[in-house]
Amino acid sequence: MHPILFDFGPIQIRFYGLMYVIAIIVGSYLIKSEVRKKGIRLTDEGVMNFIIWTVIGGIVGARLYYILFNWGYYGLNPAEIPAIWRGGLAIHGGLLGGIAVAYLYLKRGNIAFWRMSDTVAPAAILGQAFGRFGNFMNGDAHGRPTEMPWGLVFPPESIAGMEFPDIPLHPTMLYEMLINLGIFLLLWFWVRKRDHRDGFIFAAYITLYSIGRFFVEHFRADSLMIAPLKAAQVVSIVAIVIAVAAILKGRLWEAPILLKRSGRPRK
Repeated sequence: MHPILFDFGPIQIRFYGLMYVIAIIVGSYLIKSEVRKKGIRLTDEGVMNFIIWTVIGGIVGARLYYILFNWGYYGLNPAEIPAIWRGGLAIHGGLLGGIAVAYLYLKRGNIAFWRMSDTVAPAAILGQAFGRFGNFMNGDAHGRPTEMPWGLVFPPESIAGMEFPDIPLHPTMLYEMLINLGIFLLLWFWVRKRDHRDGFIFAAYITLYSIGRFFVEHFRADSLMIAPLKAAQVVSIVAIVIAVAAILKGRLWEAPILLKRSGRPRK
């Protein structure tokens, strides 16, 4: 476990950044494929512009969210604010930032947000899985001490190693990586092949990820806090309630072709 893949003098290639690059490349391929399949009015260039702006919004949102919860440190060390290569990106802030920018971009192009969100959801959760591997190599987003046989001792120079030197920890970044990969496989190979209303895949993504994150957060040692509560668990509960309510209220699971045959209007 080492955060640096290659070191060419002053130039460093870090696993954390590399995982973002891989996520963007793979995600772009998946999204372009789905855009063509769904007949969304976006050229390949338009898709790439959409992805770039959404990723920028996600990174900015993730960083601001993290800084907000750690303002006591960053207020005293403002030079550290741009240092995202050292970790410090909160996924819930990234989702909020990415969704906001994506909505504005699609609204400007008069493109259906919910249909496009369904094309992005599998790529997003796969990208999160890549990101968690970056956290693993970075030694952040770590767990609390454990006596389980799969507990890992992180290098002393890593964030986890400095907080818990020579102590086996829950590899929570790997827990979440595996959960995210499982969600991707479910969405890509099963859910997206079913007939349903626009927005269902996205709502399923939010629901499944939030359930997984709530579980993993129990083992985290570096959680952001809202008073005595873990912020990620609070946000996960809120996200689950909103996503499930959207599925139930909008009956997003119902097949449009069946609605058409029955003469019932689509919402």
